[in-house]
Amino acid sequence: MNVFFEESGSFKAGSVLSRQGDAFQVELPGGRRAKVRAKDVLIEFDKPGAAELMGQADALAQEIDLDFLWECAPDDEFPFATLGAEYFGEHFGAAERAALVLRMHGSPVYFRRKGRGMYQRAPQEQLKMALAGLERKRQQALVQAQYEEELKEGRLPDAFTGSKALALLTKPDKNTIEYKALEGAAAARGISQARLMLECGAIASPRALHEAKFLSEFFPHGTGFPPVAAAIVPDDLPQADGEAFSIDDITTTEIDDAFSVEHLADGRVRIGVHIAAPALGIQRGDEADAIARTRLSTVYMPGDKITMLPDSVVETFTLAEGGYRPALSLYVIVNRETQEIVASETRAERVFVKSNLRHNTLDEIVTEQALAEGTGDYPHKDDIAVLWPFAQALFEKRQTARAGYGLRREVQRNTDFNFYVDGEHITITPRRRGSPLDTIVAELAILANSSWGAFLHDHGVPGIYRTQRAFGAPSGPKRTRMQTNAAPHEGLGVTQYAWSTSPLRRYVDLVNQWQLIACVQHGVTAKLAAPFKPKDADLFAVVQGFDDTYTAYADYQRRMEYFWCLRWLKQENRKQVVASVVKGDLVRLEEIPLLLHVPGLGVHARGTRLQMEVMSIDELTIEASVRLLHVLDAPTVTSGGEADEAEDEGDEELLDAADDSAEGEAEAQAEADLDGNLDDGESATENGTGDERNDGNSDEGNDSAANPADAEQHITEPGR
Repeated sequence: MNVFFEESGSFKAGSVLSRQGDAFQVELPGGRRAKVRAKDVLIEFDKPGAAELMGQADALAQEIDLDFLWECAPDDEFPFATLGAEYFGEHFGAAERAALVLRMHGSPVYFRRKGRGMYQRAPQEQLKMALAGLERKRQQALVQAQYEEELKEGRLPDAFTGSKALALLTKPDKNTIEYKALEGAAAARGISQARLMLECGAIASPRALHEAKFLSEFFPHGTGFPPVAAAIVPDDLPQADGEAFSIDDITTTEIDDAFSVEHLADGRVRIGVHIAAPALGIQRGDEADAIARTRLSTVYMPGDKITMLPDSVVETFTLAEGGYRPALSLYVIVNRETQEIVASETRAERVFVKSNLRHNTLDEIVTEQALAEGTGDYPHKDDIAVLWPFAQALFEKRQTARAGYGLRREVQRNTDFNFYVDGEHITITPRRRGSPLDTIVAELAILANSSWGAFLHDHGVPGIYRTQRAFGAPSGPKRTRMQTNAAPHEGLGVTQYAWSTSPLRRYVDLVNQWQLIACVQHGVTAKLAAPFKPKDADLFAVVQGFDDTYTAYADYQRRMEYFWCLRWLKQENRKQVVASVVKGDLVRLEEIPLLLHVPGLGVHARGTRLQMEVMSIDELTIEASVRLLHVLDAPTVTSGGEADEAEDEGDEELLDAADDSAEGEAEAQAEADLDGNLDDGESATENGTGDERNDGNSDEGNDSAANPADAEQHITEPGR
């Protein structure tokens, strides 16, 4: 005897070997034996054999007309055998009964299972809806197959045009037929979905894809601003007596800082550091604050930027030349003979900005030699002559403090790079770092941030500080972090450091400026009047949100700078390049700020110049492959500990920076801080479109303006 039975939701047939009570010992056609309960047996039969029955039942099941079968079925529940006579006539055997079970069980749209061998036909209205749904799926499957074939042939289906293509690669709905077709076609071609879309012309260029991915994650509703009421500047601000001037790149529009010099009696001068003061017109919780709190920072990238604040707000508070501008000013009285600070004062006021000086036109004129000899003719020459020795004194004072923390003297890097983008064309130009103007801005910014950090601390008002301290021994690894209480920044050589000099482009600075203004206006009661009170949970939330977002923005900037470096190589048709060894198989190109790993490079001393051949460039994955042609020259090796120090300093940062993965980029940011690199969050990326580039003349200056690792700033620390 044979039985047709149900096991684990499927139907099988086998020969009965024995029966004990309500259980059968059954041997299946494949030889497997199973214990089958009597209640699971639907059909008992002698002929045909088990394997033959299953073959016949499968064939018969495919021939059964479901619509006719549904018509024959009663409305109430029924055993499957009931339909046997209705459909097959009076004579039907085991194969026909098994076919009925298989057909009804496999057609839940028509028949609902109500138990072992029991079914009920679906209501007519529900059946119509279900059949319509199945037809839609069938039609969609046909369309999907058509899309997939077109994509595999390198043609873009009409449904993929416009923003649809980018959406499929950034934040796709994986349930759509378009995505399934793209996924299937890419798998069939053995390439990534992005590369397939690029080949089909769905996206304009790899650049467009990189930008779209960033915007979809951080600016899903677009980069535009909602309507914002005009910021109102208090009309009772006192006017400063002197005239100020700024020093920025030619494309800078968000001018945050300016300086003034007033000569006093007894060989003293009053030096003013004037910072744009949007905190005087933006109130915590208003529309402009909501926007800034959401964005947290201006995003910089080669050729473009996404500002933190609307243009109307920036225009109100930027320190543009030719008028009085609201500013928060730090005044220090300096003994010109000793360059010591005698007294200091902070004021909220209107400052007349006479000039916006530009690095592009002055760096070649205002040199150390020209300042020493008093030669040259340029605006604010006398003021710059006063600021230069003061900046040098500030730098030396920080070096002394760094030595107390067990750190070596900073070594000023020589070259920075500016990126100018015009359409798809890139121009990368070198710029000397550590020039007098650059040093003046850097040191005065560090002075302001350090002084204002102390100012907040002395008034008991919380602020947001950038700290850097060693673990374990003084010479141990250092961690840079943001916190709400004052602590040393050992890399900079200052007792405390509160970001305060970029309030137009960084939310942390805006928060600190609110707190500083409260100290200026309320004195000893500032702790009660400040927008953020001690232990304010919202202040901690700002720190956490800013840190995460700021790191992501910096990673994106670094990635796009890497992209444009590769574009430059293709654009200039550079088949060969000159590079110098950083460490191991990591090399740095001489003409552009690009770090590359060269597998199998061999052992070469640090600084060895190599002639490299460019093998391949992939803008989509942002990768390049080069190989060694020959050694150009090797450096003279210094003996002893000095050589070891020069070799080790900044190596870990550079190695991480060359890693294009997200983890490597995040580590690069951390390592940059560990070694005391530029901690200011301003971009070193310049726009060729007239937008601001935050010129490397960082607002906060160099966290360690002289760290040798700064030479790779555009790759390892883009968020200056």
